Amino acid sequence: MALSIRGIIEIPGSRDTSFDHAAFDPKTRRVFVAHTGRDCVEVIDHDASRHVATLADFPEAAGVVAHDGHVLVTNRGAASLAWLDAVTLKTRSVWPTAPKPNGVAITSAANFAIAACIGDDTHEPELQVFALGGGGRWTLRLPGRPRWCVVDANDARVFLAIREPSMVLVARLPDLDDVEHWPLPSGGAHGMDIDHAAGLLYVACDDGALVELDARTGTVQREWPLAGGPDATFFNPASGLVHVAIAEPGLVQSIDPRTGAASRIATARGAKTTALVVPDRLYVLSPSHGGILELASDGG
Repeated sequence: MALSIRGIIEIPGSRDTSFDHAAFDPKTRRVFVAHTGRDCVEVIDHDASRHVATLADFPEAAGVVAHDGHVLVTNRGAASLAWLDAVTLKTRSVWPTAPKPNGVAITSAANFAIAACIGDDTHEPELQVFALGGGGRWTLRLPGRPRWCVVDANDARVFLAIREPSMVLVARLPDLDDVEHWPLPSGGAHGMDIDHAAGLLYVACDDGALVELDARTGTVQREWPLAGGPDATFFNPASGLVHVAIAEPGLVQSIDPRTGAASRIATARGAKTTALVVPDRLYVLSPSHGGILELASDGG
């Protein structure tokens, strides 16, 4: 299941700019890309492998998640969380957040949105939950800088990577109570994803390790070395592989947790974020390519 380069999807005005996260929405077959350096969200038609729209007014767009026609975008430059309709591409709602919202998640029932905010000199890091379509809002002060976050299969708990002290913070939804801190054996917890079927978390750490944890207990199961400081991390339930984007020297490292086998494919320096399209595609956001480097698994 090694990856190979299939092609490049050009995004206007994106050469040598900056991207952050991206996400695939299965309902519309579209990929939504945080174009941080241009304060916008780019929209890709996955089936046609082409750019179809640029959505303006997303200051320093950072985290993006998509599910069942819903898209959430954190705007670091505006301290806000935007909720988009993936079909019409219209903004449904915008909520103010704590400073510098970064990681974002949505529950599978699409009733709650989660934003992890870095904070600033006057405001501590904070985790926030918003009721989609309602007025509910919950907050939790954090012990360190937040990175990425995911939700379990039952929409019961949120898992958040904290850079320092390196840990996974766990809280019950939506109230953000029953908080647990799961320390990690590698520093700088960063990218994260979850294997819902097996109940396993995968956390890529800045110190150069991919750590596997039991999502029920927080017990560290195994860890594997990485080729550099990681960013976006995806578990592919179709292949069973974990894909980690590494900006320097510019590659994607794929690890099979069942066997420990690992492979690498060169991408480009600065290509630190990706979007997974199950079953066989990985989009690498590459400023030096002026858009997206499309990777496919063997046979894809």
